[in-house]
Amino acid sequence: MDRPEDLTPIDYYYSVRSVYAYLGAARITDLAQRSGRKLRHLPIDLSQVVPAYGSTPFAERSAIRRAHQFEVEVKRWSEWLQIPVILHPVHHHGDRLLPSSCALAVQALSLDVDGFSLALLTALWRDDRDIGHEDVLSSLAEDCSISPKTMLDLAHSDQIQNQFQQCTDKAIAEGVPGSPTYVVGDELFFGQDRLMFVERQLSLETGF
Repeated sequence: MDRPEDLTPIDYYYSVRSVYAYLGAARITDLAQRSGRKLRHLPIDLSQVVPAYGSTPFAERSAIRRAHQFEVEVKRWSEWLQIPVILHPVHHHGDRLLPSSCALAVQALSLDVDGFSLALLTALWRDDRDIGHEDVLSSLAEDCSISPKTMLDLAHSDQIQNQFQQCTDKAIAEGVPGSPTYVVGDELFFGQDRLMFVERQLSLETGF
């Protein structure tokens, strides 16, 4: 049996403003923990990833298609998973760089990036908080027992902010369709509705 430190991490591509990443966040964290895998957070810019994959950018999709994907289906999943969702948060659209850089900073500091990322997504989709604002990010850090100043100082560094583009470039190179996407070994799984296949793959590889 492989030791946890010998196992390849699960690559977790997601947008910090993705409702479907929010719906799957707690479950992918649980799967990683139960399988003894590290969850490697790779926040991405969907405005680059989606068209690079060949999909229609969100703003160019028909109103009926957007309503089905982001109202009807989100409501169904919210009810099924018993996870509260605000369908149209006021703060849905906004800066992606700083909150993504905060997640990368927490990860670089070897702190609780799983908990912080879940808090970030929950703040937007359950509580409609402005996750692009430093005060909100500081509050979320404190809730996760992370020093807000340490996190924000690192998040503002060129090193970390460049990582956000590097994650996006890596996603494009690997053919990531959107958010969330999970990669286990050579297997890519797109969507929180594919987490049962992620679990199966992890079970096949590690026997957990």
